[in-house]
Amino acid sequence: MKHSTLKTLLLVGAVLISTGHAPAVTTVVTRHVRAADFLAGQAEGTVIDSEGTITLAPATLHVEMDALLKNVWSINALVADGAGGVYCGTSPNGDIIRYADGAAKIIYSAVPAVIANSEIGDPNAVEYFANEHVFALALDSQDRLLAGISGRNCRLIRISSDGVETLFCDPDATYIFAIVTDRDDNIYLGTGPNGLIYKIDAAGANAQRIYDARDNSILSLALADDGTLYAGGDQRGLVYKIDPAARTATVLYDADQEEITALLLNADGSLYAAATSAQAVKDHVRAGISAREGEGRPDTRAAAPKDGAATLEIANTAEASESKKAPPPPDTPKGTLPKTAGRIYRIDPRGFVTNVFSEVAVFYDLAHKDNCLMLATGNDGRLFTVDPKTDEKAVAYEDKQSSQITALAVVDGGVYIGCANPPKLIMIDDARVVRGTYTSSLIDAGQPAKWGALQIRAEIPRDCTVTMSARTGNVGEPNDATLSPWTDPVELKAATQLNVPVGRFCQYRLTLDTARPSETPIVKEVAVAHVIPNLSPRVTSVNVSRLNDKNKPGVFAIAYTAVDDNRDTLIYKIEFRRLGRSRWIQIKDELAAPRFEWDTRTVADGRYEIRVTADDRRSNTAADAMTGSRISDVFVVDNTPPRIERLRVQTNKRSAVITLKVRDEYTAIGGVHYTVNSNEKWIAALPDDSVYDTTAETVTIRIDDLEPGEHVVALKIADDLENTVYKTLDVTIK
Repeated sequence: MKHSTLKTLLLVGAVLISTGHAPAVTTVVTRHVRAADFLAGQAEGTVIDSEGTITLAPATLHVEMDALLKNVWSINALVADGAGGVYCGTSPNGDIIRYADGAAKIIYSAVPAVIANSEIGDPNAVEYFANEHVFALALDSQDRLLAGISGRNCRLIRISSDGVETLFCDPDATYIFAIVTDRDDNIYLGTGPNGLIYKIDAAGANAQRIYDARDNSILSLALADDGTLYAGGDQRGLVYKIDPAARTATVLYDADQEEITALLLNADGSLYAAATSAQAVKDHVRAGISAREGEGRPDTRAAAPKDGAATLEIANTAEASESKKAPPPPDTPKGTLPKTAGRIYRIDPRGFVTNVFSEVAVFYDLAHKDNCLMLATGNDGRLFTVDPKTDEKAVAYEDKQSSQITALAVVDGGVYIGCANPPKLIMIDDARVVRGTYTSSLIDAGQPAKWGALQIRAEIPRDCTVTMSARTGNVGEPNDATLSPWTDPVELKAATQLNVPVGRFCQYRLTLDTARPSETPIVKEVAVAHVIPNLSPRVTSVNVSRLNDKNKPGVFAIAYTAVDDNRDTLIYKIEFRRLGRSRWIQIKDELAAPRFEWDTRTVADGRYEIRVTADDRRSNTAADAMTGSRISDVFVVDNTPPRIERLRVQTNKRSAVITLKVRDEYTAIGGVHYTVNSNEKWIAALPDDSVYDTTAETVTIRIDDLEPGEHVVALKIADDLENTVYKTLDVTIK
């Protein structure tokens, strides 16, 4: 697509939103600039390419031949003749249909004539399935039609004014998937299920097997001017290079995908190979254009501009903050490409391979038109165009009914596409539709917002226009009845006010018009602005925990998080109060960090709460500033060791029995230890109930084998926070 046939007229529009004197009420600009941004919306009569541009779509014609397609499942192959007609090969009755001059006719069918004649136009006829399929069509130098009939009676037939003649039949071939001819009208066939390639002379005699591949089937063939034959297999993703005269083959490329469904030779001698995976039928995911989207655009050659055209630009902003564009995926080296993805490879005459296109889809056919590749895919019924030189890719057509586009035939002024599920023949014209629309996905402001101006970066030729409508609502569903009505269309010549009600979600619709089908507006970027009035910040969490640091006894860490929908600068105030009291006491104000350490040794033991208040006054005036608070869970401040409520010492001969009851106000008793005569080894004592689990415990300590005389027994009593008290006892053994 050429973007350069336009005269430049710079029309820069400012975002027309009043922010008052409150710097927090800032304009947020949502930018749609990448293909992924636009593919989230809906295109009707427009096309979105991989570079993220919107243009009018080609005009299409649905060829009316429903009666002939009554018992057809799929149009498998197309070939255009020299008289302006196109042949369609179908399944499952081996029908071959010719369409020309607005009329369609079955010229061959595997269905018995009496049944075929009764079926056409007869709704009461019994359905008949011959289980024969036409997967391959070609024309020889005399414009005679070559058709591969696959099924129980596999054969190659030739159809001309003289009638139908069978040229080939081999019991080892059940399917004919590819047909090519050389300058001398020699015919080459790619077949299955035994991976055989045949050569048949122009007279339809002397069929020779020129190669037997390990693949089940040869799905595609291409013949170079020098007689080199290229073939694509169905199991290992191999592209073969075959010398028909010597009957030898080499592997030109080994793709990650299993099937090489189409081969196409370029004028420069390079070969394009469409590699796909049958597993993609099961695992298909609509991924849009999955080729790598890096920053910038490919280098395209500019043509001389035309008079009478305009270029609209978007006002620059400090940051493209809300463009909602995903980071570009990394290049995928060979060996790591998902099996469900397909690729088009370019193999140059030296044998070097580059990837020119990738998509999570099933690839069916490949054609060449106007220096671009055309690719037929499923299961979204999409036709892609790929410019290998500029790396531009576009969805040229997407069928809303048929799941697969299975065949292509390029003709003067357009291209025919054959579809399946349901079967259809469609002509896509080189000219464009005169009107198309693009409806965006819902833009989410996160809160009810005031919506300002919409701007586009676009090239609008003379006799073309782009108009805009918009609507808003508070439900994130584009089909919801509560969305506001669409505004009246306004032609875009500069930044344009949306004039929609306040709402959380906004949706815009662009209508592209042209009075000349050869020209189209090109929309490259859309920017939509909104503001949200100042909202209270929200403190989302407050966590208070005692530091596990012996060097900081009694120190608690206060951690907190907050959000502000206006993206204001926040400062924090921390306060505490003892449980049961109403008055909050400030610990610290104007904190910027999300964490604070509090030395609780400055307060009495007890149960406390912390309140953190977030304040946005640094981003607002005093009149507009707002706050938000959150209170922590109750926590215990306990910096006092347990106390001894009762202590008794008894001696009996050489033993001493110490009985004590200890209590802590808030914390469970952690342990009681003792040592005799300053021994450095402390001995743990268990409580009488064997478990330290309450704030009061009774402990009995028995010390045996004491020598007569005076002894010193030291007790160490701690709560579970390691607040510790020591007690020394004098014990005398008589």
